[in-house]
Amino acid sequence: MTERFGFTSKAGFTLAEVLITLGIIGVVAAMTIPTLIANTNGAKFRSQFKKTLSTLNQAGLMAQAQYDFDYAGTSAECGTNAASEHPEEVMTFCAILNGTLTGQTMQGTVNDLKRNANAEEKSYEIIAGYTGALASNTTPADYIAYTLADGAIVAFNPAAKECELPIGTQMTDTQIADGGPLANCLGFIDVNGVTLPNKEVSCTKTEKTSQKVQEPCAVKNDANHMTDVFPIVFHDATVEPASNAAKYVLTSAK
Repeated sequence: MTERFGFTSKAGFTLAEVLITLGIIGVVAAMTIPTLIANTNGAKFRSQFKKTLSTLNQAGLMAQAQYDFDYAGTSAECGTNAASEHPEEVMTFCAILNGTLTGQTMQGTVNDLKRNANAEEKSYEIIAGYTGALASNTTPADYIAYTLADGAIVAFNPAAKECELPIGTQMTDTQIADGGPLANCLGFIDVNGVTLPNKEVSCTKTEKTSQKVQEPCAVKNDANHMTDVFPIVFHDATVEPASNAAKYVLTSAK
């Protein structure tokens, strides 16, 4: 409290000033929080994709080292007892995942996956449908689905076997297109499990998302493009992206 010229004044803010300040803070928060959330989710999805891809590559290498076959050496499709197949007994994709990963659960097909939505059980589905590699052959809803220990979903074509890419051959869309040698070796990773958004990662609006992994593509770190579903292709002891958008996420730092 101070006195000047016989008057007493008090330091402080009026109610109107406080309300105006709170209003400005609210507007700023409304503008920035969605971006912050999108950036956080984008970083999480990117990190989880790289982690899951590494896990599948390690599974291929471990199968080769321990059981003398990898994704290229598989000679049969997963059978009716896929959850119990073992690489010492049968050479299938399911046997590789069963015999090399810990904490995984074979869920049946993608169509069998369920999620809770407002206390109601709904079937898992990829929002906005399937594009690029995932739309090129067998409906991904029929893919065989595994849930990994960290909750990520790995799904692959039920006809997958003998997935070999000749040494020195570059991965291009011709290998994974209909009729290509790896057409039945496609799959996808949903890094977020059955939780939304369940949407395939995509290029920016000015670029086209496709299975042409050799074509440059950029993915914006926002909720519309940096999402949780990534197309992949299995071959030899390797698993790699099957779309230009997924390849960008793998090879870019941010």
